[in-house]
Amino acid sequence: MAIIEEHNAAVAERVVPLQVKNVLFATDFSATSEAALPYAAAISRHFGSTLHLAHVLSDTAILMMTGGVDYVSMGTLYDDAHAEAKEKLDALAARLEGVPQRNYVRHGAIWKNLAIIVEENKIDLIVLGTHGRTGLGKLLLGSVAEDILRHAPCPVLTVGPNISGRDRLPLLTQNTRDLAPLDLDLRHIVLATDFAAHAPDLARTACSLAAEFHARLTLLHVIEDYSHLGRQPEEIIEARARLRALIPDGCTLQSEPETLLEFGPPREEILKVAAEREADLIVLGARPKEEVGTTHLPWSTTHHVVASARCPVLTLRV
Repeated sequence: MAIIEEHNAAVAERVVPLQVKNVLFATDFSATSEAALPYAAAISRHFGSTLHLAHVLSDTAILMMTGGVDYVSMGTLYDDAHAEAKEKLDALAARLEGVPQRNYVRHGAIWKNLAIIVEENKIDLIVLGTHGRTGLGKLLLGSVAEDILRHAPCPVLTVGPNISGRDRLPLLTQNTRDLAPLDLDLRHIVLATDFAAHAPDLARTACSLAAEFHARLTLLHVIEDYSHLGRQPEEIIEARARLRALIPDGCTLQSEPETLLEFGPPREEILKVAAEREADLIVLGARPKEEVGTTHLPWSTTHHVVASARCPVLTLRV
């Protein structure tokens, strides 16, 4: 989401309206992926965005489709798989009446291909479906999840299987045209921060979203090791002050942003706070791989929250 104009340092210090002109929905055609399509469509309708639908064929996936039959040429397999994928994308696109769209079938490494689409189309947001606690679905086997969440130059919205209540949008089917257009109902946003260098950017993003959707905003920091705080209570005072300092100038919301300090395992506390406040969105930062293990929110925490949350999670690479 293009929130900060990088060429103007003064603008970067205040909240500016959201601009989401291009949304990328990446799918492997599984039920997990298709559960995220309504969110991509709703966001595109809300912001008047162009929705880009993409599927990436891998050599391994193509061979698995045929059981590895060795007498069929790889070229023929690819042509057949490409045609089938294009047909499926066209069927998905047919459910998105009134949403400007383009679709792509690519062949090779998933993130390498998605990165080209992101760059060529100036993508502002990527939307993915997640598979649960043990992984991020067929689309994101192995290191691909890390490639997307840690290397995407734009925010990534992930939609998991545990979403419930008002945050659970109905699936888009062939009869979708009979339904009212979907829209997101964001009433409460939780930003979890470890006070890393890019925390102000995350706070501006969360505040802009809260302003756009007239939502409440909670800024959360979790102290995992708190055994020494009885002897050194100044850490609590400092953490509270740092949370308040993250609220950007010009963050004018219907209610004052809440600052909250919790104690315990970050991944558990983030999910607990989001559940208690019936959050409709969690905002997190994703670390580059070389920085894993150096902060309060390592990859294991981010992955757990993304896979287990009861609401969508917006992850920004920091």
